[in-house]
Amino acid sequence: MRPPRPKPSAGQILAGFFRLVRWPNLVLLALAQYLVRLSLISPEQRWYEGIFEGELFRIVLSTACIAAAGYIINDYYDIKIDLINKPERVVIGRYIKRRWAMGINLVLNGMGVLLGLTVDRRVALINVIAVVMLWLYSNYLKRQPFWGNFVVSALTALSLIVLAVHYRRHQELVYLYALFSFCLSLVREIIKDMEDVKGDATFGCQTLPIIWGLRRTKTLLYVILALFFLILAGSLRVLPATMIYFFAGMSLPMSYLVYRLVLADTRRDFAFLSQFCKGIMVLGILTMGWV
Repeated sequence: MRPPRPKPSAGQILAGFFRLVRWPNLVLLALAQYLVRLSLISPEQRWYEGIFEGELFRIVLSTACIAAAGYIINDYYDIKIDLINKPERVVIGRYIKRRWAMGINLVLNGMGVLLGLTVDRRVALINVIAVVMLWLYSNYLKRQPFWGNFVVSALTALSLIVLAVHYRRHQELVYLYALFSFCLSLVREIIKDMEDVKGDATFGCQTLPIIWGLRRTKTLLYVILALFFLILAGSLRVLPATMIYFFAGMSLPMSYLVYRLVLADTRRDFAFLSQFCKGIMVLGILTMGWV
């Protein structure tokens, strides 16, 4: 008989919770939203006025609550797959009980929608859409080819678009950064599927790498990146000079991404590319301060 698993300590539960909600990702998400508000939407405003703005704080907090809830529900339904792909990162069932995880998910989603409602109805509606999309993704779309990747990437872009919808200023710049976030997130999500193909195949997931194979999936990634640069090239006439320099500089790491993608064929290669995509996204976020 297997000995009973020791009861986790309060410290282990707390550490497990922060790992479950991907707190570094939440910090980056909050930083991106603050930089969009301070650097793109109202660059003339004093930075300390924007930081302490109540409406912005509630938008950022509501987005963080819904994103955290999304991470929880995703891990809730993926315990068996994660035990194969990333066993060391499994939290639910080890440090946090399944019913507690579902309860926390519901509370965070409720908080996110209510916080959005205190700002305006448009923000609340976008938050409701995000909650529904995350639920559909975790329950169904994640195991389908492409659409799960598309939904996650759209939600990444939506976290920036909500600011353009609420403030209605300099929307073109916000939408361009949202497009950058969408394209790079879509590439990263597909690469993560290429990294996790073993566990996904074991449990019947119909992801692109499983259905198409690695070669055809790579071709799709090349097409996505090429389309992004074509759209960007068509926008150069209306961009400020600083943004032209930014996107010109970003072409260097993006070109290296394509180079490594051509050579990649092992799980370790795709794990590197996933982290490299994340690094490019972080770099893109930070450059907002110089636009």
